[in-house]
Amino acid sequence: MKERTKCQRQEEFGTDFEEKVLYINRCSKVVKGGRKFSFSALILVGDGEGHVGFGFAKANEVADAIRKGSEAARKNIISFEREGTTIPHEVCVDWDGCRVLLKPASEGTGIIAGSKVRSVLELGGVKNVVAKNFGSNNPINQARATLKALSQLKNRKECSARRGIE
Repeated sequence: MKERTKCQRQEEFGTDFEEKVLYINRCSKVVKGGRKFSFSALILVGDGEGHVGFGFAKANEVADAIRKGSEAARKNIISFEREGTTIPHEVCVDWDGCRVLLKPASEGTGIIAGSKVRSVLELGGVKNVVAKNFGSNNPINQARATLKALSQLKNRKECSARRGIE
């Protein structure tokens, strides 16, 4: 079987995933008989143990958009490093017009972040972190930037061993 490093499917993990609807957008198109509405849904899935996924889908009905987004999210799950209940180090990431900064925090701090970034971190199982979103308030870009930041986290012990530092 081919080894996958970045995105994995839900079946490859033995845990139950929680699903969250992050954002639903209604779009209208004016046609001869009136307005025709379509919907897009941004869905997150996570198990609270360092695995989180993101899906975006469009459909003519809200329920269909959510179902399609959920399927897409379960196909694109990333794993990331945690250090206890926080992240191992500070990371800053750009995605389109959005910049997300994540900093580790001490026990009892909680998640100090905006709503979209907070949702991604909660579903991933991070309990103590300070985050700041710069630039964009687009929920899709915020979620993608947060996932990119989480995927860039590295284990402190493994990096030290690789460098030869004890």
